[in-house]
Amino acid sequence: MKRREFIQLTGLGAAGAMMLPLSSHANPVEVSLMLTPILDIQQKKQLADVALNAAKSMGATYTDVRIGRYLNQFVVTREKKVQNIVNTESFGAGIRVIVNGTWGFAASNNVTPDGIKKTAERAVAIAKANSKFQKEPVKLAQTPSYGEVSWKTPIVKNAFEVPIKEKVDLLLAANAKAMEKGANFVNSQIFLVNEQKYFASSEGSYIDQDVHRILPGINVSVVDRNSGQFKSRPAFSSPVGMGYEYLDGKAEDKIKSPGGIILYNKSYDLIEDAGMAAEQVKQMISAKSVEPGKYDLVLEPSHLWLTIHESVGHPTELDRVLGYEANFAGTSFLTMDKWETKKFNFGSKLVNVVADKTQVGSLGAVGYDDEGVKCKKWDLIKDGVLVNYQAIRDQVNIIGQKESHGCCYSQSWSDVQFQRMANVSLQAGKEQVTPEQMVAGVEKGIYIVKDGSFSIDQQRYNFQFGGVLFFEIKNGKIEGMLKDVAYQANTQEFWNSCAQICDERDYRLGGAFNDGKGQPSQSNAVSHGSATARFNGINVINTGRTI
Repeated sequence: MKRREFIQLTGLGAAGAMMLPLSSHANPVEVSLMLTPILDIQQKKQLADVALNAAKSMGATYTDVRIGRYLNQFVVTREKKVQNIVNTESFGAGIRVIVNGTWGFAASNNVTPDGIKKTAERAVAIAKANSKFQKEPVKLAQTPSYGEVSWKTPIVKNAFEVPIKEKVDLLLAANAKAMEKGANFVNSQIFLVNEQKYFASSEGSYIDQDVHRILPGINVSVVDRNSGQFKSRPAFSSPVGMGYEYLDGKAEDKIKSPGGIILYNKSYDLIEDAGMAAEQVKQMISAKSVEPGKYDLVLEPSHLWLTIHESVGHPTELDRVLGYEANFAGTSFLTMDKWETKKFNFGSKLVNVVADKTQVGSLGAVGYDDEGVKCKKWDLIKDGVLVNYQAIRDQVNIIGQKESHGCCYSQSWSDVQFQRMANVSLQAGKEQVTPEQMVAGVEKGIYIVKDGSFSIDQQRYNFQFGGVLFFEIKNGKIEGMLKDVAYQANTQEFWNSCAQICDERDYRLGGAFNDGKGQPSQSNAVSHGSATARFNGINVINTGRTI
């Protein structure tokens, strides 16, 4: 599949910080071979010990080894046709060492005792060469030795075991439903990831993990030939850390929200959503254009996740705060001096944001991160105050902490691991409030569903967000659909305008399958949860007007 084609099919081009989650070393593979293990755990342990011993004998004071097998599957259709079916596999080992207080890294797809030994020797040689330029030695936070442990995404159905025909039939059925309801064009796809990761370190940890993620999607377009207008609507699915059971579309996971639309929680009905999308896109074309001004916004979780990602997730990454990293998402206005005051007013007292690498069903959920730290949940924003950052073993000493947050990740065996965004989520409100009750309390507002385009500056401060479905709220009631809506604010003003958050019953996950960072660039999958939330007095512009 070509890069341009994949971006068009999945609608990823709208998100500036997103990138393709494709390993540069992935090769096509027969689908029948994807379920056959290449090495068992004991073979991986023996190979890891070869690397650990080789690096130690050459002077390494710390070594970690990652033996990884990465499987991807794409099934893509358009209208009545299958456009592409791609199965890829990437297998190899990455070895990271500290020598003379300096990092060295090397990787190879020669996963044999001799190949592993030579890769370890190359990593040590690189560290020794780098050490000539090192000003301060690496300081690693202590982490326990876990011995031989394992972790697996708690899936019900391994999506790679589901026959291709079943996936194709589902996608074509969804396309047919959209066409039946009046769509002119429809694309649909299922994208699967399985990361089989084995980690070993010179500190005595041997960690085997089996990680699964799934991204089903559809994009429905309608053309109004009389006016020449056209609109599109993406799927109301979320990328999740689940198996094929996410596509069961259970009745108990369907949510009837304000405006009468159906949304989804822990499972997704692709065919139903395709039909609804076609009908809603026709309404989008004939919707009333928004009048610019100040509105109270009611933001649904399928929309709010992106605002959380861009305005809270990225600026709380410590390497961006320090200016060590700026690729894809810039640096951060949440500088150390603000954190050191312990009273920087990030948002209203209702705003509590946590980072959590253990959340079931999330894209970032693992048992241990890619430098052998057991994952956990921690506070970033508490009662509206900035209280912590996202940091890993060689960073936490900078903020005076002794324990890594466990958010180190590499997109493949061939890339060096570094700090990546954990699942960052807005906590549900403590007051018992439903979205309907929230809307009933708004005099002049807009209810926004699903993320759209966005723009945010390099310090993650001034921003503009669009959306997909916009409903006008007048005197506590939904009055109809709007279009051409985008809202503008700065991060601090926006989160301080948060006036109400629905309770846990409305909490759901959204997320990014392919968040980009680094140079060379890497992709990370991350979820963001929230309940529907209200933000008062936000400036709304009309994106359809010309100057």
